[in-house]
Amino acid sequence: MEEIRDTRTDGEQDGAEAPAPQRRHRVAVLALPGVPPFELGIPSRVFGSAEDAEGRPLYDVVVCTADGGPVPSDAGFVVQPAAGPEALAAADTVILPPTHAMPELAEGGPLPSEVGAAIAGIRPGARLVSICSGSYVLAAAGLLDGRPATTHWNLAPEFRRAYPKVRVDEEVLFVDDGDVLTSAGVAAGVDLCLHMIRRDHGAAAANRAARMCVVPPWRDGGQAQFIDRPVPEPTLASTTATRAWALEHLGEPLPLDTLAEHARMSLRSFTRRFRDEVGMTPGQWLTAQRLELAKQLLETTDLPIDLVAHRAGLGSGNSLRSHMKTAFGISPAAYRRAFSAAAPA
Repeated sequence: MEEIRDTRTDGEQDGAEAPAPQRRHRVAVLALPGVPPFELGIPSRVFGSAEDAEGRPLYDVVVCTADGGPVPSDAGFVVQPAAGPEALAAADTVILPPTHAMPELAEGGPLPSEVGAAIAGIRPGARLVSICSGSYVLAAAGLLDGRPATTHWNLAPEFRRAYPKVRVDEEVLFVDDGDVLTSAGVAAGVDLCLHMIRRDHGAAAANRAARMCVVPPWRDGGQAQFIDRPVPEPTLASTTATRAWALEHLGEPLPLDTLAEHARMSLRSFTRRFRDEVGMTPGQWLTAQRLELAKQLLETTDLPIDLVAHRAGLGSGNSLRSHMKTAFGISPAAYRRAFSAAAPA
């Protein structure tokens, strides 16, 4: 369940001294031997692109290693870190990219002593994050016991055997369990970093970072859409145009038969094709899109809650409250207080 944090600062009051600038959120990325360069670079690129509405950076990102020395990547070159394990003790968020040089973790084996010591040095209260098989490091340290988590879908059976105390869900792009977050394979790390920016600073900041990185701010569906499966026949119609049309009509009733008719398919064919392409049912997808629209309206307008719900196609304010409580653990009013720039201080 998402934990929503109020990161707004009070505006200047007439005759009052301007508030001191907030300290930027510190992110430490722990590079372990055998780290893939792509996953290692995701946090620096995404969090480094996060700025407030005035263009001020929101995060400081540092790459560190367990002993402060260089580590080999899995791409034939060495990573020279900017810091050692001391960065973990100062970090607000610690991110663990994958390692391809610790095969013992696949069998549930222990962490190397220097890695275990570095993990133990993370300050209490820091947010812990893994990208792809970086989840093995968190699991080996016992930090995922009893928690929901994900990893690359192809590794899920092995991971489940090695760490039976972890509640693995290989169907999702990432899992947010409050102070511990895990992502699926490779590019799902981008999705998770954008999610954290959205959680910390709202959708507008996440959207700005996504535009700078030239990636979508939110991807529909989960890992299921990327798992190897028979490719649909190219002669069959796609639901892409209907999804684009639906996004322009979220405030209107969109029953399944209307969507199928727009796609010129039978109900059965449309439902099957939609799930193949998106990884969820049309109803689940519509609800997710309407909630995103509702959050944008809550952040950027002062419309009453009932009108936000109506424009987002969620019916009444009570319906919107129920959906947001289920999906995000927060009410529309609390979300607006946390993230609306126009909200009273």
